[in-house]
Amino acid sequence: MKIGVLALQGAFREHVDVLRRLGVDAEEIRLPEQLEGLDGLVIPGGESTTMMRLMGLYGLDDAIRAFDEPIFGTCAGMIVLDRERLGLIDLRVERNAFGRQVASFEAPVEIEGEAEPFTGVFIRAPWVAAAGPGVAILAEVDGHPVLAREGRILVASFHPELTDDTRVHERFLEIVREEQGVRA
Repeated sequence: MKIGVLALQGAFREHVDVLRRLGVDAEEIRLPEQLEGLDGLVIPGGESTTMMRLMGLYGLDDAIRAFDEPIFGTCAGMIVLDRERLGLIDLRVERNAFGRQVASFEAPVEIEGEAEPFTGVFIRAPWVAAAGPGVAILAEVDGHPVLAREGRILVASFHPELTDDTRVHERFLEIVREEQGVRA
C-alpha cells in the first residue's frame, strides 16, 4: 500500500511517521504528478489559506479534485476538503471554531465503533458546521462533529498524528482497503 501525504506545509512529517509505523509506504507529495500510483492521500493540518494558495500555484487543487482514491484530511486538511473549497466532502467547516491558538486543548473523543476514547489534540481546530445527508458523523466533542466520513473521504478536526494512538490512521487504511476491494 502506498499513501501520499501532502507536504506543502503543516504536520506532514508526523503523518508520514505514523503511516510508516503501520507498515505503509508513505511518501511526501508536493507536485500533481506525484499523485500517480498512490492508493490514498493524507492532507495534514497546517494553515488552510496557505495550503489552498500553494495547491493553486502548483496545480494540486485540480489534481486532488481528480484523484479517485481515498483521502484523509486532518484539521486544515478537513477545511480544504469541504464544500466551500475543494468540494470533496459535503460539509461546511467552521475554521478556528474551538478558538485561537491559546485555546488549544486535548479531549477524549468517543469514536463510533471504538471501545476506548481517543485522545484528540485540538489546535485552532475547526468543527463541522453543516453536513449533507450522505455524511456519517463518527465523533463529537461538546456536541460538535469532529470526525466524519463520506464514501472514500475521512476528515478529523483534531490531530491524530500527534499521539501514539494509531486507530484513526488505521481506520483510514481500512477505507483504502475497502476501495481496493471494490475496484478488484
